[in-house]
Amino acid sequence: MAGAGAPDFFYREAQRLGYVARSAFKLLQMQNKYKLITAGSSVLDLGCAPGAWLQVACQNLGPLKNGGSVVGIDLKKVKVPTMHCDARVQTVCADVRNFPKHQIKALSPKQRGFSVVLSDMCPSVSGITTTDAALSTELGMRALEVAVGSSALGHMNSNIQMDGQSKPSACAPDGKGVLRPGGHLVIKLLESEDAQEFRRICSPLFRKTSWLRPKATRSSSREIYFICQSLLS
Repeated sequence: MAGAGAPDFFYREAQRLGYVARSAFKLLQMQNKYKLITAGSSVLDLGCAPGAWLQVACQNLGPLKNGGSVVGIDLKKVKVPTMHCDARVQTVCADVRNFPKHQIKALSPKQRGFSVVLSDMCPSVSGITTTDAALSTELGMRALEVAVGSSALGHMNSNIQMDGQSKPSACAPDGKGVLRPGGHLVIKLLESEDAQEFRRICSPLFRKTSWLRPKATRSSSREIYFICQSLLS
C-alpha cells in the first residue's frame, strides 16, 4: 500500500504483531532484502526509541542458545519491550554525539565490537528543509564515525560540513570504530546533496553500498536509508 493508506496499514500491523512502532517494518524489509542480522549477531541500535528495531533485531538473533546481543542507545530512557525481546537486549540512556566509542564498544560481547550497527537517529524536525537535512547529515556522520572510527575517515576529503563540529582526526585518541570487519551499517538520512556524499565516503570502506526507501516510510517523509555491507578489514 502507498499514499494515505500506508501509515494506517503499518500502524495496524504493528499493533497486531506486537511491535511498539510501525518503524519495525522498515528494518524487517531491510532484513528480508539484505540479511544484515544473523544468528548470534551483536547489534548496536543508535537512536533506539521507542524500541521497535530492538524487537526486530532480537527476533533475528535466533534462539537464546545461539547467543548474540542487542544494545540500544538513545537520549530518552527506553524500556526494553516485553514482546519479541529477551535477556540479550539492553538499553542505555546517553547522547551518542558525545558518548566515547571505547565505552560503546565495552557494551559489546567480550568488548570485541558489534557485527551490525543500526542508526535510526533523526533530529527534531524544524520544518526548514536545509536545516533539517544538515542536522540529519551531522547525526549520520556521527553514526559512521562510531562504526568505522575517525582513523578510517581521517584521510577522506569529505565535502560534508558539520556545524559546530570539527572533522574526524586520525590522531584522535578514540580513533577506532565499534564495527567489526565484515560487519554491516545502516544509517537513516534525510534526502539532500550531502546525503549523496555518504556513498563516496563509504564505497572504499565497504564491499557494497545501497540506498533504500522502505515501504513503511510515510509518503510525506524525506527519509532514506543508506546500507553498507561487509566492512573491509
